[in-house]
Amino acid sequence: MNKPLRAYKNARFLMSDDARPVRLLSEYLEPLTRFQRLQVYRAVIFFGSARLQPNPASGPDYYALASDLAERMARWTVERHAPADRYYLCSGSGPGIMEATGRGVARVDRRLNIGLNISLPFEQDMNEFVDPELAFEFHYFFMRKFWFMKLAEAMVVFPGGYGTFDELFEMLTLVQTGKAKPMPFVLFGREFWQDTVNFQGLVRRGLISSEDLERIYFSDSVDSAFDYLVRQLEAPRSASRIDPA
Repeated sequence: MNKPLRAYKNARFLMSDDARPVRLLSEYLEPLTRFQRLQVYRAVIFFGSARLQPNPASGPDYYALASDLAERMARWTVERHAPADRYYLCSGSGPGIMEATGRGVARVDRRLNIGLNISLPFEQDMNEFVDPELAFEFHYFFMRKFWFMKLAEAMVVFPGGYGTFDELFEMLTLVQTGKAKPMPFVLFGREFWQDTVNFQGLVRRGLISSEDLERIYFSDSVDSAFDYLVRQLEAPRSASRIDPA
């Protein structure tokens, strides 16, 4: 008689609906273990479209701008912080703005690149600039977003589509409701954001408060975005939130 297969080696069970909680827990515990081992505790998060490529036929070259800003942030933390206290630069690790972010960081030290990839049938393969030790592959969107917010000390958001808007507004909601600590948000590309989101209209209708906009900074240049981020990250900030989990 063949020896019964242990449950934790039973691939059929592990991929079943009944074992979904086990898979969810794995997407929490495996990154947690790795981040703790590598002493990674904080990051500046870059969001933006996977479809934005370098040298567009018209409009700003957001790819180049994201790459330059990421390089500036990486150089700043290498020069200003001891290795154990450095900020990492974290993106979704795919193409477009995510690739641009990784490319910029790699010009300084690719070991500061964190890539939180999501398994998709299109668009989303790991780019070459992510450090292998800090490359993660997620199945569940909400677990991936949990880790973005868990690491986040600041958000930089470039133009994007559904995914970028989903990430931006969930992060804003978590900060607004006290589920995450206060942090600066840079929305890069003023014309894009003013064209797509009427933030002032939300205030006028009483759907958000004017104070909710105080955490958002609109930028069109690497210099202004960099100066704002450094000023905010170097200033004393409250770490209070409703749920410390």
